[in-house]
Amino acid sequence: MLNEAFAWVWICLGIVSGAWIGLGFKNEDHMGGYAGWRRRMLRLGHIAFFGTAILNILFVQAAFRGGLSPVWIRIASWSFIAGAALMPAVCFLSAFWKRASVLFVLPVVALSAGSVIVATGLVYVQIYGRTV
Repeated sequence: MLNEAFAWVWICLGIVSGAWIGLGFKNEDHMGGYAGWRRRMLRLGHIAFFGTAILNILFVQAAFRGGLSPVWIRIASWSFIAGAALMPAVCFLSAFWKRASVLFVLPVVALSAGSVIVATGLVYVQIYGRTV
């Protein structure tokens, strides 16, 4: 499934972005200091790679448990990929352009949609014994 391959690419990008962010860690003023906006947003973007990769892997496991029709699986799949792609992008963009922080609504909506679809399908199959 595409989400699993995507997740492993995202894990690799998480490692690379962490290495890049950490290049100047010895300098206390690196990227505005530990509490600086830029450094916080870059760290959040770095962690977002790992967090959203885990969500995509969990989605793959849940999708094979049943409960969702192929149409809902496809919608949830693309929601998780879109949310995962947008979250670090918005974090990194916000690090250099604070006004971009209003864009956080986009990955949050995408990830929320995928989560609600999967949760609904898993609960529905437990209650009614058939797929949504």
